[in-house]
Amino acid sequence: MIASRVCALALLLAGAAIHATAVAQAAPHGTPTVVIDGVKFAPETVTVKRGDTVVWVNNDPFPHTVTAKGVFDSGEIPAGKSWRYKARKAGVYPYVCTLHPNMKATLKVE
Repeated sequence: MIASRVCALALLLAGAAIHATAVAQAAPHGTPTVVIDGVKFAPETVTVKRGDTVVWVNNDPFPHTVTAKGVFDSGEIPAGKSWRYKARKAGVYPYVCTLHPNMKATLKVE
């Protein structure tokens, strides 16, 4: 019983290490990044320049979306994956996860 728990813990930790490495590689250094974790977007507000690419990285163990009605929609972002959006037009864009509508944030494009 103890051996199986130790084995399960070792597998869990190995999986977490692989996941952390994959997420770290999802957004190049200097790229504006929003992390999805704990059913929240962080930061809740991100400000970028027109032409910048923003990356959303899903660290939760289930899918999310990044949706600003009529402006952008990521579709479902699977656990451990990311989605990129090139901000072409200046404005303030509130967005939500359509799967978890309590998740709200804002993209500001200058």
